Amino acid sequence: MDTNTLIPNETAQNLLADLRLTNYEPSANLQALAVVESRFIKDLKINVGNVLNNSQYLNRKEALLLALAVAVNERFVLLQESFGGLAREAGASEAEIAEIIACTSLMNTNNIFYRFRHFVKKEFYENQPAGIKMSIMANPVLGKEFFELVSLVISSINGCELCVGSHERSVLQHGSTESRVFEGVKLGAIIKGLITVLA
Repeated sequence: MDTNTLIPNETAQNLLADLRLTNYEPSANLQALAVVESRFIKDLKINVGNVLNNSQYLNRKEALLLALAVAVNERFVLLQESFGGLAREAGASEAEIAEIIACTSLMNTNNIFYRFRHFVKKEFYENQPAGIKMSIMANPVLGKEFFELVSLVISSINGCELCVGSHERSVLQHGSTESRVFEGVKLGAIIKGLITVLA
């Protein structure tokens, strides 16, 4: 059945079309908003469009790769396919796509591990070597600054204070700006909000 028939809301239909979610079966959350013509659907469409097309601090490819990282992090396969395809159209290589997946996986590992250390605050755990292999961080295909920005966005979503602080400092040390950091984290927050409605 056509998504337009399932969701009788033009703004929602346009949002799904922008994201190229042609095989999407509308979630109960999206249906609940569409049925009452919720103004939030318009806000969501505007917010998503703004962060994916903000060329002042993130070019289109970077924005789509960050969005892809969030979709991977949240295990939303349809959006992962959508953002992956759009990123390829914007010039992303297969190596860059693969590194986004690897970076997101590594941040999930590190966020859990370092959050545990931070929460427990015991000398024994602090003094143990992590023993987590992280060779992809040494010379990333994405470039060190952007790899650190992806790491920061995913760490922000996963709520690891230690990792957020560390990656924010590292992004800036690699030549980024606070405005770029701000836009990257905002993009992550908005795509996470999008997934809350669509999943």
